[in-house]
Amino acid sequence: MNRDKLFAARLHAARVRPYLATALFALHVVESRRVPTMAVDRHWRCYVSPGFVARTPVEELAGVWVHEVSHLLRDHHGRGDRVARERGLSGPGERLRMNIAADCEINDDVYGDGLARPEGAVEPATLLLPEGELMEDYLRQFRLGPRTQDLAWLDCGSGADGLEREWDLGADGAHGLSAQERDAVRFRVAQGITGRPGSASQGWQRWAEEAFHPPQPWRELLGAAVRSAASGPGAGEDYTYGRPSRRAASVPGAVLPSLRRRPPRVCVVIDTSGSVSDAELGSALLEIAAISRAVGGRRDLVSVVPCDAAAGGVHRVCRAEGIPLVGGGGTDLRAGFARALRARPRPDVVVVLTDGQTPWPSERPPCRTVVGLFPRRHTYRPYDEDDPEYVPDRPPAWARVVDIG
Repeated sequence: MNRDKLFAARLHAARVRPYLATALFALHVVESRRVPTMAVDRHWRCYVSPGFVARTPVEELAGVWVHEVSHLLRDHHGRGDRVARERGLSGPGERLRMNIAADCEINDDVYGDGLARPEGAVEPATLLLPEGELMEDYLRQFRLGPRTQDLAWLDCGSGADGLEREWDLGADGAHGLSAQERDAVRFRVAQGITGRPGSASQGWQRWAEEAFHPPQPWRELLGAAVRSAASGPGAGEDYTYGRPSRRAASVPGAVLPSLRRRPPRVCVVIDTSGSVSDAELGSALLEIAAISRAVGGRRDLVSVVPCDAAAGGVHRVCRAEGIPLVGGGGTDLRAGFARALRARPRPDVVVVLTDGQTPWPSERPPCRTVVGLFPRRHTYRPYDEDDPEYVPDRPPAWARVVDIG
């Protein structure tokens, strides 16, 4: 294999895309005649066909270098595995679709400005798809058919879709990067992109922003926070004389009650003020069903209090879509807390779904509290309702906070 030509192409790629240099030089080259062109595995090995190197110009090889390392930086193998589990996708045909969708995500803005487009590179326009979307979005928009029959040869390796190939050296093979080394490479590349704003495409800038501030799996976090609060000491506990305490033997003539565990009660306070959108209110209703599952599926133990500047009535959950979310005025969730805590029986956990633009109770409630915050971009300073540009305080330290969305 002509390694001088291959490495000259990598050097050219690093010159025209300097923010990717760390990742390009982190790849270890493995010669392989079973690879159609170039392919990568999840351990940052790059498998290269000698024939492909011989027949491809240096400028196009540079584009292939950038393309292959982009699969790894954008974690297409991990995302492919996740999509396959969530959507029940299996087989080489579905993995080919993932590879095509991942290529569309990369190729819509990676070429130009000194980087040549390799022959046969798949772009969204090839499949009559819009630009600027992610692999997961493209997967929903096309199926294998006449427009993809010329792409059967496409194979960027397990680094593009998560499915191991016969040529992969595996986790125990030589020259693979550890998980910590892979994270370090991604971090250095993200630093290079954010340190020189405007030098990278919008797709790479979006990737770098998420690399520094990865999106939270908020539904899992919210469910875990509710379960943790509901299972904590004191939540859902009460005394009963139905089964005497084992300590009663130490007190002759007295009957002592035993401590029993009952299903915890959860009250959800939903912010219905004018600053919360209809879409966010719809999301809040969806979360009610998830919260009921988090406490064992007992909807009769979950109640809802709509609240803007004043609290509405307490609604038991039968069907989440039947709960009236009235409001639209200002915001003061202290009224919602007070209404929730006046309910009988009193809740063990209060869950608040809000955009955070509210004053909070000055004292810790006598139960556990979980706050789900709808996303807002602002810095925090003291609450002043008379100031039209006010930005509220963060939720108090006694609340478990989960950012939604």
